[in-house]
Amino acid sequence: MEVSSVICEIRTPLTIASTIPTRHRSDRRDLMAYNEKLAERIRKQFSDRSDVVERKMFGGLAFMVRGHMCCGVVGDDLMVRVGLAGYKSALKEKYTREMDFTGKPMRGMVYVAAPGLTSTKQLGKWVERGLQFALTLPEKK
Repeated sequence: MEVSSVICEIRTPLTIASTIPTRHRSDRRDLMAYNEKLAERIRKQFSDRSDVVERKMFGGLAFMVRGHMCCGVVGDDLMVRVGLAGYKSALKEKYTREMDFTGKPMRGMVYVAAPGLTSTKQLGKWVERGLQFALTLPEKK
């Protein structure tokens, strides 16, 4: 009887993306599932600002202001950085919950579910809340 070794390869989105030929790297966005319509609505909220940068993180899309995360989209949820001082009050609002991307709550950050973002006014309130917190932080260079 011959014994052979078996190599098991674990394929994560990162390793799958790294195997995509360079000319097809734009296909990576399919590996990070986030609501593109919500992302576009957020872009409109920031349309008058020149200091906003988009960055893929947390399996979604984050909006950075002056180098700090302000808000973003993960799945159909909005994630908002409200800071430690605004954390408890944000969690008391309807449609919010702890951001627990890693399995542990990330204090200072909340998810807002899609039903709490149906109007431009609702979305704007949360984007503004994240923006106001980000503006309290020193600019990263």
